[in-house]
Amino acid sequence: MSALFRQGIRHGIPIALGYLSVSFTFGMKAVGDGLTVFQAVLISMTNLTSAGQFAALPLMLAGGSLTEMALTQLTINLRYALMSLSLGRKLDGSMKTLQRMIFSFANTDEIFAVASSQPGKVGKAYLYGLMITPWIGWSAGTLLGAAAGTLLPEFVRTALGIAIYGMFLAIILPPCRTQKPVRAVTAVAIALSLCFRYVPGLNSVSSGFAIIICAVAAAAVGAIIYPAEEESA
Repeated sequence: MSALFRQGIRHGIPIALGYLSVSFTFGMKAVGDGLTVFQAVLISMTNLTSAGQFAALPLMLAGGSLTEMALTQLTINLRYALMSLSLGRKLDGSMKTLQRMIFSFANTDEIFAVASSQPGKVGKAYLYGLMITPWIGWSAGTLLGAAAGTLLPEFVRTALGIAIYGMFLAIILPPCRTQKPVRAVTAVAIALSLCFRYVPGLNSVSSGFAIIICAVAAAAVGAIIYPAEEESA
C-alpha cells in the first residue's frame, strides 16, 4: 500500500468509530421494523447516508413508490452534490471520471470535511483509503446492530432505539441556541410535521412526501426571512 493510501486509512479511523454507533442503531431499527439482518447490512453496504437510510425505512416497509423514494433521497441528500462540486477543486490529475464516480459513493459530510482540510491537492490513493475505513465501520456497525436486534430483549431494543432521536437532537440543538435563522427553520419544520401528523386530510399524506414538503417549505421560509448576504467583489 502506498503511503498516501495508509494515511487515508488512518484519517478515516475516527470517522469509522463514529459511524459504528449510528449504524448500530440503524441495524437494530431495521431488524426491529421487519427487515432481515442480510437486508439491513446490504442497505448499508450499498448506501452511506444515515439520514437517507432512516428516512427510507418507513417508505420501504409501507411499500412506497420508487418516485417517492427518489424524491425523498434527492431532498435529503442534495447537499452532497454541492459538497462534491466544492471538493472537485482539490482533486488532482489521478481522479479521472471513473475514480470520481467511485469516490462520490462515499463523499459524506465527515469524509468531505477531512478531505477538504488536507493541504494542496488530493488524489485517488488518499481518497480511497479515506473512504474504505468509514465504509467498513458503517457496514460493521449495521451488522452488529442487526444481530443484536435479534438477540436483545424487547425493552432493551426499545431503549436503544431512542438513540437515533438523541443523535438528531444533538445535531440540531447547538446551532439552534446560537443562530436565530436555524431556530426559525427548525420551528417551521416542526410545525409542518405536526400538521402532517394530526390535521385531518394532511395526515393521509405519505411520510416520504411529508418529509419532502417539510424540508423544502422550511428551507424556503428561512431563505425568504433570512436571505444570505452576498459578498462584495
